[in-house]
Amino acid sequence: MSTDASGMDSAFKALADPTRRLLLDRLREQNGQTLRELCEHLDMARQSATQHLDILQRANLVTVVRRGRERLHYLNPTPIHEIEQRWISSFDKPRLQAISAIKNQAEEYAMTTEPTRVPTYVYTTYIRASAEQVWQALTDADLTARYWGHANISDWQPGSSWEHRRVDGSGAVDVVGQVIKVEPPNRLVITFDDAPDAEAPREPSIVTFLVEPHHDIVRLTVTHENLANLEMLGGISRGWPAVLANLKSLLETGDVLPQAPWEMSPAHT
Repeated sequence: MSTDASGMDSAFKALADPTRRLLLDRLREQNGQTLRELCEHLDMARQSATQHLDILQRANLVTVVRRGRERLHYLNPTPIHEIEQRWISSFDKPRLQAISAIKNQAEEYAMTTEPTRVPTYVYTTYIRASAEQVWQALTDADLTARYWGHANISDWQPGSSWEHRRVDGSGAVDVVGQVIKVEPPNRLVITFDDAPDAEAPREPSIVTFLVEPHHDIVRLTVTHENLANLEMLGGISRGWPAVLANLKSLLETGDVLPQAPWEMSPAHT
């Protein structure tokens, strides 16, 4: 059995239980909850909830991020997206998207006028590399230029600024920010301002790179929080998987993907 098939089997088995689907619904409503917060909304003992969350984590449907003494649980959409790619053809997808758009619009009309809370975005990937190699790929301007199409330029010291500069010859800077926390080779926290020249400045979002080594591989988790709006959430939801796929390819094969993954049309994403 292939690794992909085994992963899908685990996802289907995890999703078969209604309690685990309810836990995923709770994380969809509010991502990044502790075990205590999840149990408050469920008529369930902490031990039972822990067992269900362990199954979801093994199926890669939930990612756990440590924040001090707390363990925050995040919904990881990657396995469900892979299922969608396998069984929903490009022919069916536009029709299903149209139905979903009608449903969402109807729900929006029924909602109150309270502002929408934009959820935190979390993405996890596994790379055959050392933590030091992944750290270098995140902080070396020449390497980021290869897999991202932008050079991330900074001295990577706490309090320093950083720039996301194009390498197409224009020298344009698309994102700026500040380095908040540096713990090589495991944790890098930066602010992320993708509209530095906007007439109405907004509070920058925050990106955390967590690199966790395990024998010959690492688990790289990207957490993007304090997002400005749902449009930004949609953009980074398409952007981060593409960028990290290119990074993974570069570290594992020595070269990036043959085509830039973010240039694929929406019908194929």
